Amino acid sequence: MNAGPTVERVHDALRQRIMRRDYRPGDRLDPAVLAAPLSSSVTPVRDALHLLTGEGLVETRTSGGFYIPALDEPALKDRYDWSAQLLVLAIRAWPGVTTAIMPTAMEELPSIADRTGAIFLAIASQSANGEHRRAIDRLNARLHAVRSVETHILDDIEAELTAIASATAHGERDRLRRLILVYHRRRRRAAAPIVRAVYRVE
Repeated sequence: MNAGPTVERVHDALRQRIMRRDYRPGDRLDPAVLAAPLSSSVTPVRDALHLLTGEGLVETRTSGGFYIPALDEPALKDRYDWSAQLLVLAIRAWPGVTTAIMPTAMEELPSIADRTGAIFLAIASQSANGEHRRAIDRLNARLHAVRSVETHILDDIEAELTAIASATAHGERDRLRRLILVYHRRRRRAAAPIVRAVYRVE
């Protein structure tokens, strides 16, 4: 049997589970335990976990094994800063004329985290540098679980995203840069309670 499609399927399934907070920071991911529920043997699960490690969604430790990375306030602030920096770089790299490529049914996306990821990916996708899109796609996955709890801490997120989406669709670079910086500053200031919310069991 070709292991390639199995690894891809297991990778995608685990990625989705991590993004929707099925696991908490610090949880151990044992390939032997995960294999049966994923309808896989241990080797493809281990291979998928190695891929996820490369994406920053899983980590290995010197003691052995795979884990969901721990999250603390400084690390979350670093991720917010990196997101803001990447998006500003992407906007600077937009060509002279931008084409609106916002998702056509933003309101149909199931969550704030999904809508945020789609908007930021749309911003990065207009960059002339394809690395911006790839970097934002990876960072979206790493911030998805965090974004899913931001609504418990911050208000007016829907209005905030609507403004960012509108500025993106209309190619309003200066306004979009300002909105992006304000968006990330708000979250940076709220990093401590957001981290606590990520660890909270619902």
